[in-house]
Amino acid sequence: MSKLTYPASAYSTLFVEDRPMVDLRAPIEFSKGAFPCSNNLPLMTDRERELVGTCYKQQGPDAALALGHQLVNGTTKQQRVDAWLGFLAANPDALIYCFRGGQRSQISQQWIKAAGLEVAYIEGGYKAMRQHLIEVIDQTPQRQPMLVLSGITGSGKTDFLLQRPEAVDLEGAANHRGSSFGKKTTPQPTQINFENQLAVSLLKQQQRSPELLLLEDESYLIGRNALPKDFYMGMQQANVIVLEASFEQRIQRLRYEYVDRMLNDFVARDGEQAGLNAFVDYLHQSINSIRKRLGHQNADELIAMIDTAIDEQLQRNNLQLHLEWIGMLLTKYYDPMYEYQLAKKSERVIFRGDQQALNQWLDQRQLQA
Repeated sequence: MSKLTYPASAYSTLFVEDRPMVDLRAPIEFSKGAFPCSNNLPLMTDRERELVGTCYKQQGPDAALALGHQLVNGTTKQQRVDAWLGFLAANPDALIYCFRGGQRSQISQQWIKAAGLEVAYIEGGYKAMRQHLIEVIDQTPQRQPMLVLSGITGSGKTDFLLQRPEAVDLEGAANHRGSSFGKKTTPQPTQINFENQLAVSLLKQQQRSPELLLLEDESYLIGRNALPKDFYMGMQQANVIVLEASFEQRIQRLRYEYVDRMLNDFVARDGEQAGLNAFVDYLHQSINSIRKRLGHQNADELIAMIDTAIDEQLQRNNLQLHLEWIGMLLTKYYDPMYEYQLAKKSERVIFRGDQQALNQWLDQRQLQA
């Protein structure tokens, strides 16, 4: 049996280069966790894997292997080989892997070779690659100096980070803006997929800018995704820079993020009326999620202001009233909370300024590195 393999020592290169990969595991395995450039073309369906697993426990590996060949045979086998061949034709540098780089990888590799193509399978499979990515995250606080970007809500931290080679976008990896209004119209990744994406982003960043890692100041939870403990603790000890912006800039930016973009995204996803309903629910739910901290009276007033602003938007295409409830949200909730949190880390703040000042400061720091 051919055993052309991709070595475990080159895992980082594989992820940095975005090598396309065929994940041979069953769909249920893939759904729990996978890699950014992986594509699920399984050797066995969930049911076939379940039957083979039961046979393995009851009758041993030889019987399980025989059952697997019986289940994936004839037309079924040909369909799976054709799917692999089609992907490999479109992605000639692709690799294949299963859970541990064992029997499923070797059988698939043999069938692909019999069809006329050579493909390497990845040593260690999903389990070893996943462990490698966990270690990348855990070792980052010791490997690179961290710098945390703070800034009052609406100051444009994410937009700023996306311009900087030193930065990794944690909210992008979590598909969430990290606040009560942070939900997006597409779901967040599983915790495993969040960690995998974070690790891959860190590997790429370490090649671009090994002397410094810039991260947005985040809570332990970004939506439902949790930052790994050691990584989060490293952020809590890092120096802080603060991005400043005017109140007017902030409310205009938040109107775009909370209103313009979210309404467009909901309508694109659900259609006009259903999208509008989902958008209204999103705004109401976002307020209700902080109702206790806002106070019931403020929460009720904000919801009434939101409804009035939406009516004005629909009837007259006037977005001005959205600025009023956003301004109240900032003054009653976000700004006091931010000032309190920043005061607790004031001794770690080493620079403040607007986007231009922060860019100049970081550029100068890079020149001196």
